[in-house]
Amino acid sequence: MAGSEEPEVTGGVCVVDKPAGPTSHDVVAGARRRLGTRRVGHAGTLDPGASGVLVLGVGRATRLLRYLTVLPKSYRGEVVLGVDTDTLDASGRVVATHDMAGVTLSEARAAAASLVGELQQVPPMVSAIRVGGRRLHELARAGVEVERAARPVTVTRFDVTALSPLHTGGVPAAGPVLAVEVDCSSGTYVRSLAAELGRLLGGGAHLRNLCRTAVGSFTLDRACAPDDLEVLAPLAAVTHLARVAVDDEVAELVARGTRLVRTGQSAHFAGEGPWAVTAASTGALLAVYQARGARAHPAVVLAQPAPPPPG
Repeated sequence: MAGSEEPEVTGGVCVVDKPAGPTSHDVVAGARRRLGTRRVGHAGTLDPGASGVLVLGVGRATRLLRYLTVLPKSYRGEVVLGVDTDTLDASGRVVATHDMAGVTLSEARAAAASLVGELQQVPPMVSAIRVGGRRLHELARAGVEVERAARPVTVTRFDVTALSPLHTGGVPAAGPVLAVEVDCSSGTYVRSLAAELGRLLGGGAHLRNLCRTAVGSFTLDRACAPDDLEVLAPLAAVTHLARVAVDDEVAELVARGTRLVRTGQSAHFAGEGPWAVTAASTGALLAVYQARGARAHPAVVLAQPAPPPPG
């Protein structure tokens, strides 16, 4: 059956440690060249100036990226107090300065703690969100600013781990630099958190040296350099989903995209899904199924049906 051919047919996922400088698209383009396939995508953009975990989908496994983009993220970075920029990070133009030399570590920690929880966050103009068919960062480069609706995000941790003295390099003299660590939902803009932290401390701030340390269970210590890609089996992309192992007979039905009864003799889809359906004989990922009433419907099918017998 298809499971024996699965690594060749379906591709997989790569966990890349993106360096600061290249765009996420640059990393994808490089992966396409190295892996010899056009079918490479990523599970969430990192800004050019940011580094860290960028998860790629390869081959037919790019269809699994939808289950990765929604995973929570973790970051570390530095918040430079006393300087506002038009991009909310170190790549932008300075638009205001503030005297914040007196901010203490305890004050910074208290302000950061007030930003933990469910928040309404307005996407910055430098984001990749589309408004009227154009990305916000394209409008921003053209000098156009548009209204953006606030979006719900969740910050589960916003820790200030250290405070450095007055910063004098790269931008006009600023207040202290805060080392921060953030755990948050997908869609959270850490640069916006940095700017809001500066406002709560009585001035302004911008973000620098951002590093994404985790996307779900994919952590920085598991990531490889863009020039040294390792393709993991497709199952690695959906380890956070409930798993349903099926025998060879049901596996063939799954490969044909068959809807299945959620509770039956050959398969049991507990809970509300989605479910990673695997071959009991090989452990290979065959498909992802989702609930629809009393049946489980195929959302992504990776397995290939067995060819008809010769003759």
